[in-house]
Amino acid sequence: MGITKAVVTVTKTELDAVEPVLRRVTMSNALTRSSQGLTLAEKRLMMCAVSKLDSKAPVPGSCPVVKISAMDYAETFKVDPATAYEQLQSGAKNLYSRSINFFEPAYKRNGKPIMVTKTMRWVGQVHYQKKEGWVELHFWHAVVPHLMGIQRHFTSYQLEQASALRSMYSWRLLELLMKFKNTGWAEYSIEDFCMSMGATDKQKENFGKIRTKIIEPAIKELTEKDGWLIQYQQIKTGRRVTGLRFTFLKNPQGRLDLEPQNI
Repeated sequence: MGITKAVVTVTKTELDAVEPVLRRVTMSNALTRSSQGLTLAEKRLMMCAVSKLDSKAPVPGSCPVVKISAMDYAETFKVDPATAYEQLQSGAKNLYSRSINFFEPAYKRNGKPIMVTKTMRWVGQVHYQKKEGWVELHFWHAVVPHLMGIQRHFTSYQLEQASALRSMYSWRLLELLMKFKNTGWAEYSIEDFCMSMGATDKQKENFGKIRTKIIEPAIKELTEKDGWLIQYQQIKTGRRVTGLRFTFLKNPQGRLDLEPQNI
């Protein structure tokens, strides 16, 4: 398979000379909802690469390649160059082995258990140039239609919104909410939510752990670092929590502490 180069190189001089570019991350709703299997360093690197693709451009006949420099990374995530070098190396180390697991949402399963319907890689090749401080990512061919040539059923947000986040749970909650940004509310079955968030088996067994380890810390960070007002409701069948409903909007004051509600 041929390789189409979509390489962007950013130098320190260029970064100082221009205003920051507001990059957008755009991906299909199916990819947004999937179990993505990334660490925070890997997520940062991957979404930085995704933001450099033109989501409206036709799907190319060969795999796009994106180059990310340490200076580019440092500017995007507001870290010093030394930290950027370390995180680039850490993010690139295991990215080739990370898999995306797709599954049917609850309303299509009609009460049936979650089954993985499709598994694919994020990238087909990773090249980290240690002494020069850059990473080159070759997107896996099967994931490209979820990132390019998208006309409908997609999630889009500014990469800057997630640049200050320090928790994968916060980032994933942001994406799950942005899928419904036009309505201001989102509802997920508890199984779908746990799958998308990458919850552990122990967390899945106890909603208290989901609440205290995932939901509440994620809401707190999104409130403090990206200025959201987020409330959530537990949807119950009998005494068992079977779903979650989130309502959200931007807070002009920057922060407001909210208490969860039950229904």
